[in-house]
Amino acid sequence: MSRGLLFADESGNFDFRRTQGATKYFALATVCFDADPAIEAALLALRRDLSWRGEDIDGGFHCTDDNYAIRTDVFNLLAKHNFRVDATFFEKSKAKPSVRSNEDYFYKLAWYSHLKHVARPIILPHDELHVVAASLGTKKKRSTLHQAVADVVRQTAVGVIHKTAYWSCDSDPCLQVADYCCWAIYRKWEFGDDSWYKLIASKVATEYDYFQYGSTHYY
Repeated sequence: MSRGLLFADESGNFDFRRTQGATKYFALATVCFDADPAIEAALLALRRDLSWRGEDIDGGFHCTDDNYAIRTDVFNLLAKHNFRVDATFFEKSKAKPSVRSNEDYFYKLAWYSHLKHVARPIILPHDELHVVAASLGTKKKRSTLHQAVADVVRQTAVGVIHKTAYWSCDSDPCLQVADYCCWAIYRKWEFGDDSWYKLIASKVATEYDYFQYGSTHYY
């Protein structure tokens, strides 16, 4: 019996308007590893090396906050390791009012839509699956969203021994890998910038547009 590790992160926001600061897409990306991935130790070693060079990183790597030099070092490290990345994108203006009116429901729909086409390719019956998502919001909000993730995993990983967790990105290097990969793929979709995406393109197994067949924009 083998145990798969699935780490997840999101990009975009829940602002369903065409205003400054509102994103076009909401995205969910997952990174799949075998148990005990070597990339954890490699990222810790890189963090220590960067600190020695004067680039002190408090709390771990965060792609949106890290400077160009740090990003380059991290992406170059990611390119040397084996893992699988899957991403699902939701063009928010195509979401019906009944879907987008409830943020928690939209979040759960995003997770279900993603895992229903990702779970089976990465696990076999009777395997084990540990799903860890990057935590969002207040303590109460985190509890609600964690429950949503747990419910979706139960629905999509039938027959598989599974556990879910909802941790801060700082707490696990593999969540920081998910953060970097999600950021790179999101920049390609949201801004047409694939410069960072190219560095991890060989790791990306799927990029799924949930509303690819929809043509109606509701705002």
